[in-house]
Amino acid sequence: MMQRKLGRKPAKTQPNQPRLSGLRMMARKAPARLIRDHIDPAPLMLGNDQLGNCTSVGIANHLRATAALGGYQIDICTGDAVRFYSESTGYNPAMPGSDQGGVEVDVLTVASSTGYTLDNGWSYTPLWGSADPQDRNALALITAGMGAAYLGVQLTQADQSTGLWDTGQPGENVPWGGHCLLLWDYTGLADDDTVTLLTWGTKQKATWRWLRERVAEAHGLLWPQLILPSGLYPTGDDIHYLRSNNELFNN
Repeated sequence: MMQRKLGRKPAKTQPNQPRLSGLRMMARKAPARLIRDHIDPAPLMLGNDQLGNCTSVGIANHLRATAALGGYQIDICTGDAVRFYSESTGYNPAMPGSDQGGVEVDVLTVASSTGYTLDNGWSYTPLWGSADPQDRNALALITAGMGAAYLGVQLTQADQSTGLWDTGQPGENVPWGGHCLLLWDYTGLADDDTVTLLTWGTKQKATWRWLRERVAEAHGLLWPQLILPSGLYPTGDDIHYLRSNNELFNN
């Protein structure tokens, strides 16, 4: 059985934390369906089978998913994800006990302040903001307009299955732990409709009903260095609004 590690600490809310609610794109009605079967986001494990570095891996796979939507790909190695995990959480490879996971807001703050740097010399600096995790329209808008939604979920023993994640399964009342993953697409917006999650180097199917029960926090990432062909990608005033909010928060 594939080894899978968790690593999301409980969500925190910081003063002046960037929010997505002020963006014009968030006032729209989300697309009824978002089918991306023809696009391979190519998620990677990046060490999340050995370390609780899912918060770092989520950012790396968001970069790759965004690139895939643009018709290209970004090479990211396990060393990149582990290094940023160290930078954003204090993990020290020489001290196994320091592998304690990360707080998503703190990890995103480091990424937006210093960038996500790769061995190849490239460094990518995201703009980000948070949304109500129970607002399904917001989650769908983030996914459609910003490439993928960066989520924090609280998993149970039932979610150790690699089949469809849904509610009402054996082991659902037994906690497993916190995890960071990405929402990539969805077949519709009803409880029974399925979503595709990017986690542990794979595409995992789940229902919206399951996500409503498990999700604890939701964030959107925007990469100013990357350009998407989709008309939904934030531009103009939305970019300026998000950048000013990030600068206010980081300073």
